[in-house]
Amino acid sequence: MAVDRFPIEAGHVMMFARSIGDADEIYYNEDYARSTEIGNIPAPPTFVQAGAQFDPDYFLRPRIGQEWFGSAKGPTGITQRSGSGGGSGGGGGGGGLHAEQHYVYHKQLKVGDVLSATTKPGKSWEKQGRRGGKLMFSESVTEYRDQAGELVVTATSVGVRTERPATSS
Repeated sequence: MAVDRFPIEAGHVMMFARSIGDADEIYYNEDYARSTEIGNIPAPPTFVQAGAQFDPDYFLRPRIGQEWFGSAKGPTGITQRSGSGGGSGGGGGGGGLHAEQHYVYHKQLKVGDVLSATTKPGKSWEKQGRRGGKLMFSESVTEYRDQAGELVVTATSVGVRTERPATSS
């Protein structure tokens, strides 16, 4: 993911908190949030994933006039993707899955911050599977920086693909 500008806005924080079922008043009430140690409405944990909506090339976003894997106009699932394979799953002769997600918070995110994000490949490794052959793991590391250029969150996604489709025996 490459995002030049990802503003953290109060309405987005409120909707994100609601979508994950977090009723903490700090995400909804600006006066209450100002009275806390943070002094502002904070972004909930994992909020940086919403940054994908600010990436014009995000592969899960439908494109007007183009087939999309969820549109029922063509393929109904992603079985192969081109690119570095960094944590994205998919590809190869088997299936790909999102296996893990890790976040390291270097600084509290809050309403008013404007983030940018850059993604780079991380580590890759292999393990022998039982039914699908080799399991190939790869990381994708996204660094989120605030308007001052300071690193605020490092998100590491781990994808896994199999060498071939798994068998049932």
